Amino acid sequence: MTVGILKMNTPTQQPRKDQQIIMSQTIQEKNKALVLDAFDTLFNKRDYEAAERYWSPDYIQHSAHIEPGRGGLFNLVRNAPDTLRYEHQLIVAEGDYVIAHGRFSGHGPPVAWIAADIVRIENGRLAEHWDVLQDEATKAESKSGLPMFGDHFTA
Repeated sequence: MTVGILKMNTPTQQPRKDQQIIMSQTIQEKNKALVLDAFDTLFNKRDYEAAERYWSPDYIQHSAHIEPGRGGLFNLVRNAPDTLRYEHQLIVAEGDYVIAHGRFSGHGPPVAWIAADIVRIENGRLAEHWDVLQDEATKAESKSGLPMFGDHFTA
């Protein structure tokens, strides 16, 4: 993670444009790390007490297959098989928004889900979530001939 220190000569001095960009990148890197840590804590480690520190108590859930709020998400994971795993391939951030491209496997159905999770960060916590999910295609099903996740097919 990038850490930026900004020294001002006077309390009213404004940061230069290049300093603002560095500060913004630092916030974006921090938000990406927050989302990855949160997902690992909840989906892979299943540490619900620790996960409460990542998700806002006022968490807004837009996903059509998850009950409302933080409790709905935590209950979904509690009721999922112990084999549930999350892995990410790509993560991008813009301001308070983070988009993670990942794979949910071992969740019950025989095929993994490829996900684009969009998360809004507020006060250092995951505050709002949207997702787009698709069953992972096999090589035979892929019209492009390319895997949806990673550099090779798993099936």
